[in-house]
Amino acid sequence: MPFLGVIVNVLTVLCGSLLGLTIVHRISENVRTVILRAIGLGTLVLGIDLAHKTQNLILPMGSLLLGGILGTLWNVEGRLNGLAERLRQAVRSDSAHFVQGFVFSSLLFCVGPMTLVGSLQDGVGDSNLLLTKALMDGFSSIALASSMGAGVLFSTITIVLLQGSLAAVGWFMHDLGATRVFAEVSATGGLMILAIGLDLLDIKRLPVANFLPALAVAVPLAMIAGWLGG
Repeated sequence: MPFLGVIVNVLTVLCGSLLGLTIVHRISENVRTVILRAIGLGTLVLGIDLAHKTQNLILPMGSLLLGGILGTLWNVEGRLNGLAERLRQAVRSDSAHFVQGFVFSSLLFCVGPMTLVGSLQDGVGDSNLLLTKALMDGFSSIALASSMGAGVLFSTITIVLLQGSLAAVGWFMHDLGATRVFAEVSATGGLMILAIGLDLLDIKRLPVANFLPALAVAVPLAMIAGWLGG
């Protein structure tokens, strides 16, 4: 069934976030901090693993450079933060971490090979990969929502828009053979996920959202490298 994975992914994050918000008052600040640090460490490992998928490190680095310039010029980080703030005001949330939770969870749930490949496959009726991701995201959303608040819940909007769009592309495309492209996009996403981990660990705050255009830049760069045999 096309789009089944997207639907299930939204539902698992929705349910996980609601559960996290329900138990948040039963968890001390110290425990919530430990949860964030654990997620941060896991995020670093995930980012490193994805970054290793590249066949040429210059490609993801070049993608980040060009994508970061575009994202900075377009102020993607500011626009995403502004959207999160408008959502916070609309739902009248007093959570101090609403914006951070929305941005972090949106990036964490939507940047990576499982999102890209899984959503494309979901569009042609193969939902297995995205269903696996949905299960992982569900458990992650419990921990994130308990630590960062209601912003995590509204990351489902990002999931619907991004994964739904990719699934629609897959529905029309029917050809998922561009393995080199997926590898380089995954590696580029892995470097971005590394930045998220650094932020969660309070090591360094980087404008990760400004690097989002790098995922699109990685596609033509990987295709060109493939043609040139690089």
